[in-house]
Amino acid sequence: MVSSQSVAGRSDTFRLALAQINPTVGDIKGNTALVRAARATAAADGAALVAFPELVLTGYPPEDLVLRPSLLAAVEDALDALKADTADGGPALLVTAPTRTEGTVYNAVFLLADGKVEAVRTKHELPNYGVFDEKRVFTAGPLPAPIEFRGLKLGVPICEDIWFPTVSNALADSDILIVPNGSPFELGKVGQRLELARERAAETGLPLVYLNQIGGQDELVFDGGSFVVDAEGTLAAALPAWAEAVKTVDFRRDGDRLVPVAAAALQPELLTGRMTEPFANGSTSPTEADLAEIYAAMVLGLRDYVRKNRFPGVVLGMSGGIDSALSAAVAVDALGAENVHLVRLPSRYTSDASQDDASECAALLGAEIVTLPIADGVSALEATLAPLFAGRAPDTTEENLQARARGILLMALSNKFGWMVLTTGNKSEMSVGYATLYGDMCGGYSVLKDVYKTTVFALSAWRNRDRPDGALGPDGLVIPEAIITKPPTAELRPNQTDQDSLPPYDVLDAILLGLVEREEPAATIADRGFPIALVKRVQHMLYIAEYKRRQAPPGVKISRRNLSRDRRYPITNAFRDQ
Repeated sequence: MVSSQSVAGRSDTFRLALAQINPTVGDIKGNTALVRAARATAAADGAALVAFPELVLTGYPPEDLVLRPSLLAAVEDALDALKADTADGGPALLVTAPTRTEGTVYNAVFLLADGKVEAVRTKHELPNYGVFDEKRVFTAGPLPAPIEFRGLKLGVPICEDIWFPTVSNALADSDILIVPNGSPFELGKVGQRLELARERAAETGLPLVYLNQIGGQDELVFDGGSFVVDAEGTLAAALPAWAEAVKTVDFRRDGDRLVPVAAAALQPELLTGRMTEPFANGSTSPTEADLAEIYAAMVLGLRDYVRKNRFPGVVLGMSGGIDSALSAAVAVDALGAENVHLVRLPSRYTSDASQDDASECAALLGAEIVTLPIADGVSALEATLAPLFAGRAPDTTEENLQARARGILLMALSNKFGWMVLTTGNKSEMSVGYATLYGDMCGGYSVLKDVYKTTVFALSAWRNRDRPDGALGPDGLVIPEAIITKPPTAELRPNQTDQDSLPPYDVLDAILLGLVEREEPAATIADRGFPIALVKRVQHMLYIAEYKRRQAPPGVKISRRNLSRDRRYPITNAFRDQ
């Protein structure tokens, strides 16, 4: 169904293809091929126009890459090639890319049709908070006007442009709002997106198409979940989350309004089932829906980080503890067991039970595991240092030698075989510095970096009872129950548990939720029933561990405030709450 013309010259029907695709930052040729493939799919379904997520030709966010003239020249060549494609009589393209005008770079959308560039519009509202730094590399464009397209007026606000009413109001004379987005996943954001779309639809009296990117880019994960609301804000159609999709949506003229026609293949409940409020009432216990979202984000983030950076697989140390077990499960679900290499690295303090738990977990996941004992290596290091350490009692120095010996061996395997080391530290530990630099922090990526320890336990139990769609790992039990139920321990000295150094994790995580997610003062958190001395102790550990976090590998963003781009604290920092 291509658009047809009424007597008045307006389009009475309109078939729009939503191309929820997964570009790679900087891969102009590859991304152009994705655009062409989506156009071919849309053409077979009779679409008049194919719309794409934000900055599809460069991938999003391109960061300082857009300051390189050579990249902008490659984008211009790609636009010329795609423009020529549209001379074949097939669908037009609403394609997104940076554009350069007299040395100024804009975040833009191009309408390519009939072998020509029919229109260009630029992003007006540039986000400069959280993970976004668009004002660093782009210039804000003027308020846009509607784009004329075959009897229709298309309003095309770009992502942040709908977070405020100004741009949408400037486009109120349109027939439809089509919004290209690069909106990263975080818990609770789905409902926020839908509410924004409903507000803009109500203000303008127009249907709104919210088109989001899918895929992983460094720490960010884009969850897709594109959708359509009608002029009243009613959800009319939704694309799946966590998957690429090219789907068509039909619109028809009803008087002066364009109305979306619901299709069985575009079920609104795909979206409404994801609209949870994370950590309601201050609880650190995520819902079942939250757990499914978190796990999907970890799988996609790791899969794309490994795939797009062309690693042949990953390697990680299996301690028999819950963090390494969950990390291994995510890796197998993301990459397949044949691409996940597990290593036991027992010390003189590692229990037989821990080694057995690690082996059982590997067997349940269908992954091979090898054993590289570290006791002799640690003894050699201790002997080397003995003359300098004479007369001093053993302390964390000797404990850290064990973690660093493990890091040396894992990095050696990475160097020899090309596998990326997957680190296993969680957000609770990274918040308070309960990790060893150049030891268990060695590696290229972390799937638990933005996941609190209490959520690690919940995710492990969830994965044992629910295998997510698209997972490459087995059904059923994948993490032995003994791993979930035993007290967490690093096993760096006899009878050690994490609670020797830290508060119980349910207490620690509740305090961290206030300190990190809400930036609350210590007194406010203490008013919830926590001893003020404990809150200030945790706050002190949070502040002094900043130097460690700066040296930590990237990891999947899950929350509204992860410990890297969302929370940028100075390392040298003398401020403390009074």
